[in-house]
Parts: sequence; structure tokens; C-alpha cells
Amino acid sequence: MDMVNKVAWILVVIGALNWLLFGLTGSDVGSYVGGMDGIVAKIIYILVGVSGLWLIASKFMGKGKGGPSNSDAGMAAPMQ
Repeated sequence: MDMVNKVAWILVVIGALNWLLFGLTGSDVGSYVGGMDGIVAKIIYILVGVSGLWLIASKFMGKGKGGPSNSDAGMAAPMQ
């Protein structure tokens, strides 16, 4: 799963940079990869979206770094 998370992060960063480019110039990477109606652009957009959902889900399920874990290690004992 670690490799899946790395690929997901890379795709999410690509998506974020695409939004930055769109905000600054009004054009996006998808238009350079076959246009907005191109099948390649649609696949890229779907992969970026699924990657974002994967990272959100893994964060809430405790599989992402910094997410909740099943271990109580490092937790303070409850006050009595």
C-alpha cells in the first residue's frame, strides 16, 4: 500500500499544479494532452480524482501517515 500512497500523492500534486496553472493562465495540462474532450485527459482527471479520494479515505481509515492508528503507544493514561 505504501507504493499506492506514493503514486496517489504524485497524482494529487500534479492535479494541484494543474489548478495553479489554470488559475494563473486560464489553460490547463489537459488541453495540452488531447484537449478537454480527449480520452487521455479524461483518464488523467479521473486518476487524479480517485487519488484524492484514496488519500482522504486512507487518512480516515488510519492507513495514511499522520492518521489515527490502532495502537495506544504514546498515549497518556486516562486520569482517574
